Order: sequence, then structure tokens, then C-alpha cells
Amino acid sequence: MNYIEFQKIMGLFTVFSIADIRQADPTFYRRRLNEWQKKGYIRKVVRGYYIFADRALNEKVLFEIANRIYAPSYVSFEMALAYYGLIPESVYGFTSASTRKTSHFKTPIGSFIYRTLRPRMYFGFDFLKNNEKIFKLASPEKAFLDLFYIKTQLRDAASFEGLRINREAFLKLMDRDKINSYLGTYGQLSLVRRVNNFWEYIKHA
Repeated sequence: MNYIEFQKIMGLFTVFSIADIRQADPTFYRRRLNEWQKKGYIRKVVRGYYIFADRALNEKVLFEIANRIYAPSYVSFEMALAYYGLIPESVYGFTSASTRKTSHFKTPIGSFIYRTLRPRMYFGFDFLKNNEKIFKLASPEKAFLDLFYIKTQLRDAASFEGLRINREAFLKLMDRDKINSYLGTYGQLSLVRRVNNFWEYIKHA
């Protein structure tokens, strides 16, 4: 398979893997990827995953890539809260929840951070479209709870203030009944207390 053929087939993918290539051409010579990287045709994201060098990158494309390079996962925590306008734009990188071990990939296109949740907590995300491609993003309520679950230091007014939550957006977007129903799955009384403390804080902020 020459580069023109390769580009035509793999161009259907936002990010493509060695497995994707081998499925299209079982005889593909892997060293071609190194050649095409040197020529500036493709870019390596993480081991085994690549994008075309001219791929336009925006937030939603990067969400797709985040989902794909470490699966199963969905975008959550600070990145999802920033997407919904609940906190200022994240400087932490593309934060995701996964049932796999906690990992952090520093790549040429961004920093991808994955935090571990128990399998029973792997829910509460939506499948959103970006130019006919799908990515998984936590609902506002789930991103909020995921963050509080991971960051146990969030427990009082001083720590809540550090989040810089947009009060108006929070009260408009958040469904408290949904949050309460989700809390049962986490199975932590301390989390329930901290979330209730935050509700009291944000109502009077």
C-alpha cells in the first residue's frame, strides 16, 4: 500500500492504530510509518496511534483522540467542567475517567490524563457527534462527582473556592436529583457529605 492509498483509507479515522492499518492491509510494512513521520506526513500521538500531520485539531477532535488512545475512557473531571463553562479553561490537559490504571501521556498534541474509577462508576457520559465521529463526554453532574470522588481534599469553603466554579452556570446546569441518584453508586458517605457541603456553599457564594 503506497501513501496515497494509505491516506485514502486511513483518512476516515481521526486517529488510527497499527491494528486499523493491519485490518486494511495485513501485509503492511510497519517501517513505512517511520518513513512517513520523517517526511512529515503523519504524527505519532502515543505508541501505536497516529494522526495525519495536516489534521485540524480542535477541542472535540482532541476529545475523540483521548477516548481512542486509552480505552475504555470518557472525558471528565476538569476538562468536562471547563467544556460546560463551569470552571475556567483547564490547564491540566485532557482529563478522562477510565476503568484502567491511572496514566498520563505527554504527547506532541497535548497532555492526556486518565484517572481510575471502579467499573460500577463507569457511566453518566453522553455520546456526542463531531463531523459524524463520536466521542464520550461526562454529563455535568457526572464530571462534578468524578472530580469530588478523586479529589478528597474538596471538603470546605476554602477548597471549594479554589475550584472557581461559575455559580450561575452551576445552578442552571446541574440537576440535583440526578446527582443524588448517581451518589448511591459511589457508595461513600464522605462523598455525600462533601457534595452536600458544596451545595450549601454555592447557594450562598
